[in-house]
Amino acid sequence: MIIEYCTITSIEKVKPNIYLLKLNAPKISSQAKAGQFCNIKVSETDFPLLRRPFSFHDVDGEEISFLFDIHGEGTKILSQKKIGDKLDILGPLGNGFDVEGEYKTAIIVAGGIGVAPFPFLTKNLKDKSIYSFLGARNENYLYQEGLKNVLISTDDGSVGFKGNVVDLLKNEIEKRKLYDFRIFACGPTPMLKAIQKFSNENNFSCQLSVESAMACGFGICQGCPIETSDDSYKLICKDGPVFYAEEIKL
Repeated sequence: MIIEYCTITSIEKVKPNIYLLKLNAPKISSQAKAGQFCNIKVSETDFPLLRRPFSFHDVDGEEISFLFDIHGEGTKILSQKKIGDKLDILGPLGNGFDVEGEYKTAIIVAGGIGVAPFPFLTKNLKDKSIYSFLGARNENYLYQEGLKNVLISTDDGSVGFKGNVVDLLKNEIEKRKLYDFRIFACGPTPMLKAIQKFSNENNFSCQLSVESAMACGFGICQGCPIETSDDSYKLICKDGPVFYAEEIKL
């Protein structure tokens, strides 16, 4: 875990409400793993008080990037940053995706901004075939750069399959006769619950990246507990944010 003062190299609005932020971070980038996150201090003042957590979107040499949407004052402030500005970043934090093991195919499932960690994960799945299932409200919330073999669902049917991404996943697994795979999922909790239920019922290997507000980011504040299958508790920031589907209760 490192505190690094990182210089913004690029900030771009890639969709009406989605931004891609890139920073030079030689120390953090050297230790980053797919599925981990950083806690970013978005302002030089005491407002907002708490850092904001963001998954690594990608790592390219000494450059790290984050994909985010505006859903509060913190992300609004972050979206207004300029090239050359510096950010106080704490990371890498948490446990990322487990890509090891004997499976032929990686199935990525992302809901909305839950797509954020998957370009970096895709780079780490070099010896696997990959299918990427991406769900969103409509075209304005779709971002698929850095993904492979993308299949899309939208709530309004404006692009791809009309409906939710879990239904699309179920249809395509059956239609394509996919087997010997591991699912990697990130998105809203209702989506993760549906994937968890589907995976557990079918004994599929599945990892879930869980979303949560995280005050400290490394377990001191005890503010992000999640109940486990054995009726104990773990911390999302320290023990996660990635868990196997059978490990936790959502």
